[in-house]
Amino acid sequence: MFIGIVVILAAYLIGSIPFGLIIVKLSTGKDIRSIESGRTGGTNALRAAGAWAGLATGIFDVLKGVLAVWLTKWLMSGAQLWVQVLAPVAAIIGHNYSVYLPERNEKGRWRLRGGAGGAPCLGGSIGLWAPSALIIIPLGLLVWYFVGYASLTTLSIALISVFVFTVRAWLVGLPAAPWEYVIYGMLSLLALVWALRPNISRLMRGNERLVGLRARLKARREAHSPSSSSSQ
Repeated sequence: MFIGIVVILAAYLIGSIPFGLIIVKLSTGKDIRSIESGRTGGTNALRAAGAWAGLATGIFDVLKGVLAVWLTKWLMSGAQLWVQVLAPVAAIIGHNYSVYLPERNEKGRWRLRGGAGGAPCLGGSIGLWAPSALIIIPLGLLVWYFVGYASLTTLSIALISVFVFTVRAWLVGLPAAPWEYVIYGMLSLLALVWALRPNISRLMRGNERLVGLRARLKARREAHSPSSSSSQ
C-alpha cells in the first residue's frame, strides 16, 4: 500500500513537468501561458513556437503516461492493477494541474496551470497495452482532420481507449486484458472533460476554433466571399 501511494504521487509529479513551457521558453523565450489558450500542451506549443516545438512537447507529454505505468510495473511485484490504472490517471491530473505552475487568478485565488491531458492519456493507454497506439493515434488524427476540433480530438483519445480496452477485455479476458483497464479509460475521460469545460462550452455555443480540413474549407470560403472580394 505504501509503495502504491508513493508510485501514484511520483506519477503526479512526473505528469506535472511542464514540457511545453520549457520547450517554448528555450526555443523562443516566450511564456506559453500568455499565448492563445495558455495551456502547456502540444497544441498550444505548436501555436507558440511552431511544429517542432509542438511535436516535441507532445512526445514528452505522452511519455509521462507511459512512464507512470512502467514505474508501477517496475517497483511493484504482482499485477497491482489498480495502481497501474491510478498512476497514469495521476500523471494526467499532474499534467492538467501542475504543482510546479501555481498562480493567482483574477479573483486572487490560487490555481494550478497545465494542459488538457490528451497526450498523457494516450501515454497511459500505451503503457497498459502498447498496440493500442496503432488504433488510438490513427483514429485520433482522423477526428482532428475531419471533425475539426482539437478539444474533441483530445476527448476522443480517452473515448477510443475505453472502446479498445472494453473490446479487448471482452474478447481476450483475464489475465492479459483486465477490465480495470476500462476503468482507466473512464477515469481519464472524466479528467479530460473537466479540464476542457471551457472548450465544451464554446462547442455548445458554436464558436470553438476549427482545425484540420474544416479550418481550410472555412478559410477558403472566407477568401472567396463577396465581402472579402469587395475589400480587396
